Amino acid sequence: MLKAKQKSKVIEEHRTHETDTGSSAVQIAILTTEIAKLTGHLKEHPKDNHSRRGLLAMVSRRRRLMDYLSKSDPRRFSRVTKKLGLKR
Repeated sequence: MLKAKQKSKVIEEHRTHETDTGSSAVQIAILTTEIAKLTGHLKEHPKDNHSRRGLLAMVSRRRRLMDYLSKSDPRRFSRVTKKLGLKR
């Protein structure tokens, strides 16, 4: 889990308006940050299968959000993927 300061920083970078805290782009950015953090943890602790399962769930959730965003707003999807350095 991200700390409150880290999470608010990510939200502020990716929001579209002042009260935007839960749009698809913001959720994708938060999940990407959490995935990167958990990946680092799993490199140190390769036998932590419980965390690995959580990581797979986060990756799956991010993929579904990306699919939704690509269908609903392709321009915003391309901006988000470029900004976060994601494939697709």
